[in-house]
Amino acid sequence: MNQQRRSVLKLGTVLGLAVSAGIMLPEQALAVQQEWDKALFSATDIDGVLKELGASKPADSDKISLNAPDIAENGAVVPVGVVSDLPGTTQISILVPNNPATMTAAFDIAEDGIADVATRIKMGQTSDVYALVKADGKYYIAHKEVKVTLGGCGG
Repeated sequence: MNQQRRSVLKLGTVLGLAVSAGIMLPEQALAVQQEWDKALFSATDIDGVLKELGASKPADSDKISLNAPDIAENGAVVPVGVVSDLPGTTQISILVPNNPATMTAAFDIAEDGIADVATRIKMGQTSDVYALVKADGKYYIAHKEVKVTLGGCGG
């Protein structure tokens, strides 16, 4: 079993027990699980995301593999995978500039972890999909155009 999944399951179990025992209120448990950067996920373009991350212009890298379909038949469910062969990778983000929120997904990679993530995203329209990778304190990027033929997050 993947270590990150195991950690999430442990946290969920502990929080569930704390709520059922009356030690925590459900609102407090929910707040623990919802730690996220609202400003980062509210950015509407790549420059806004980079500004929120405190990053300068990322360098293109051929050590990032972005796996996404050329044509997404359903924009509501677009499979995307990113693999980073950059040493010291600590974060992988997936950006879609034509979505209402450019930052679509963000993954923290444990030290000495395998920098390989996969998810399904929503896309409202045809757009480039970007993989933004933080490795050794620097940002790198790769992109691919994905054509959407059926509506997704746009309606």
